[in-house]
Amino acid sequence: MSTNTGHNSTSGDITWALNQPEQKIDWGYRAMHGSIVLAKDIIRAYYASSIKYSYYSGCSTGGRQGLKELQLHPDSFDGVLAGAPAWWTSHLQPWTAKLGSYNLPVNASHHIPPTLFPVIAAEVLRQCDGSDDVEDGIISDPARCNFYPEALLCSAANTNASSCLTAPQISTLYQIYNDYVDTNQTFVFPALPLGSEPQWPVLLGGSNPHPLGTQYVQYFLLNDPNWRWQDFSYRIVELADQLDPGNATADDFDMSDFAARGGKLLMYHGLADALIPPGSSEYFYKHVLKTLLPRGVELAPWYRFFLVPGMLHCGGTAVNAPWYFAGSGHAAAVGTGAYSTPGFEDARHDALLALMQWTENGVPVDELIATKFRNDTNPAAGVLRQRPLCPYPRQAVHRGGDVDLPDSWECQMLYS
Repeated sequence: MSTNTGHNSTSGDITWALNQPEQKIDWGYRAMHGSIVLAKDIIRAYYASSIKYSYYSGCSTGGRQGLKELQLHPDSFDGVLAGAPAWWTSHLQPWTAKLGSYNLPVNASHHIPPTLFPVIAAEVLRQCDGSDDVEDGIISDPARCNFYPEALLCSAANTNASSCLTAPQISTLYQIYNDYVDTNQTFVFPALPLGSEPQWPVLLGGSNPHPLGTQYVQYFLLNDPNWRWQDFSYRIVELADQLDPGNATADDFDMSDFAARGGKLLMYHGLADALIPPGSSEYFYKHVLKTLLPRGVELAPWYRFFLVPGMLHCGGTAVNAPWYFAGSGHAAAVGTGAYSTPGFEDARHDALLALMQWTENGVPVDELIATKFRNDTNPAAGVLRQRPLCPYPRQAVHRGGDVDLPDSWECQMLYS
């Protein structure tokens, strides 16, 4: 089943929410749950039999919807596949506005024009590619890279504004790569990761912050279309936490009821995502862990989380990283004629099949194989490279052999 969550709009348009409290609730959770209940009733009536297993697959806002549903109604789904979830609505949307403001106004000395984004990306790749001990064009562990932005600084010998950054632009770079922390050293939201630069034009390339940030404040939070992004302050974050319009934020970390009934949650996030930083999913995972482990509820039997090196928001890559594993929306890249992972229609290469096998047969998802086709719109052209994805906090480590073959890698702990 699918739903328009109670309103009609295009992607990135939030103007529909102005003074519409009921539509906000629909978007936040109600339309999803009502559609699920109705769909099950229709299927039960048509087939004269109850559904044996129910599954959910969604990414971004879709990922948030899946998490919110299992938090409010743990019996709705047996398995949930949630990609890059936009779960922290009250912080993600204000951060989107804040992030855009770092690089504005466009005539300021600190503004980094989008033409310099590829220059920054190339330097990040040069410094960070080998941080996982393998130089393959993929930044597999951004956290291990001790990036030195000043390598991009213009000098007396290089004053070419198209190939270097000024000191004020370097300061902007520091803001982009550092967590948003505000009043009383309060952590608000994680920073964009090293390696996300190819997708920066979406949130950092305009003459105003992205509407997903500003329109949330204007139409969802304040109901004031005249609010200006220049007036942003930490009060916006505080108000968003206080009101949480539509009860959209999926921050109930006690998901023990879902675990107790045998539900399975498979979550993933691209490490090059520049729309929702992967750190938000790490934050979510760690808070579920801190909530449940002290009470004796282990996560591994029901919740697995995968980070995907080189993958952008929900899918795709700018560095030929293996990213295709039949996640939500992945099939859109190859068209409606394909299903699963073309040529690899099994639970090892397909996240949804892996979730089903885990849920129905008790086979844990200890790894997924991600694929990069030579031509993403034509899988028949062959495979460029494949690599295993590992459940957090494990990470794929090269053990020798061809780096483009999955058997040359193994999952190991991030810490020793």
